[in-house]
Amino acid sequence: MKNPGPDWIVRARERRPRRVAQKKHSFRGLGVALPTPFNADGSLDLLALRSVVNHVVAGGAEFVVPLGTTGEASTLDASEREAVILTTLNCAGPAKVCVGAGSNCTRSAAAMVQRAQELGADGALVVTPYYNKPTPAGLVAHYRACAAAAPGLPIIAYNVPGRTGLNMTPDTIDLLWKIDAVVALKESCGNLAQICEIARRLPRGTTARAGARKTLLAGDDNLAVASIAVGAEGLVSVTGNVVPHEMWALVRAARAGLRDDAAQAQARLLPLMDALFAESNPIPVKAALAAMGLCGPYTRLPLTTATTATRARLRRVMQEFGSIKMSSKI
Repeated sequence: MKNPGPDWIVRARERRPRRVAQKKHSFRGLGVALPTPFNADGSLDLLALRSVVNHVVAGGAEFVVPLGTTGEASTLDASEREAVILTTLNCAGPAKVCVGAGSNCTRSAAAMVQRAQELGADGALVVTPYYNKPTPAGLVAHYRACAAAAPGLPIIAYNVPGRTGLNMTPDTIDLLWKIDAVVALKESCGNLAQICEIARRLPRGTTARAGARKTLLAGDDNLAVASIAVGAEGLVSVTGNVVPHEMWALVRAARAGLRDDAAQAQARLLPLMDALFAESNPIPVKAALAAMGLCGPYTRLPLTTATTATRARLRRVMQEFGSIKMSSKI
């Protein structure tokens, strides 16, 4: 798919619906971490991005997250980030848009959060700074600076030690909850014991200015049911790009306390979840979406496209799943 002309960003800004920042904001239910589609030459494929967003929103996603880990945000420049944000805002419909705005430079992260608010985003996903190894005091200062850059914009803190080399402990998260703008935590530590402890300490009341209780979100598809069972209120999903309705049903059943339904959904989805992480995300999910005709399989270096073995595994799992429409060989 080729992109519209070079003035597309200007036209998109003119068309995008006006979004008013609200103090009472929450991110619960199914969120989908969006990939950033590229053409074979490495350029943005914004038409494919629209197709992916339309697909996941039609499947029931309550919110979408462009420019996170799945979105290969670290490989995009400022103008490309803006194009992705505007495209997502223009086709997200009723779904909220929480824009990834992470950097290991606090000044850069704060500027990204501010720009996301200016463009009309509903929130910002801010990952912990990577490589620098900040102390708990530094982490809190980082998030305070991001909050100060965009007053009134809800922030989801993002803990993913496998990517950043830094694990936010429950003690540090307790400090983050004192920041009104930090309304939620996407927890991708992969440690169920830590998730249980974070849930146990979760503030249950409301904050004076934010007007919303703090929310724990699962950040790993395969731990969503377990996380919700101990207190999480939603999931930021990669698998939701491929089967959004099925992931919406899983989250809904888990939140409703329908244990048998949630367990059955988990059992059916687990082989697909595992296959989508056979290589570094988003390599496999892009291969799967390419087979569905939604976007190309292309990534930007240092990521490469899926191996033959991964594509074969995905093909088998997707065919066995039964309800996935595949338009081409994977």
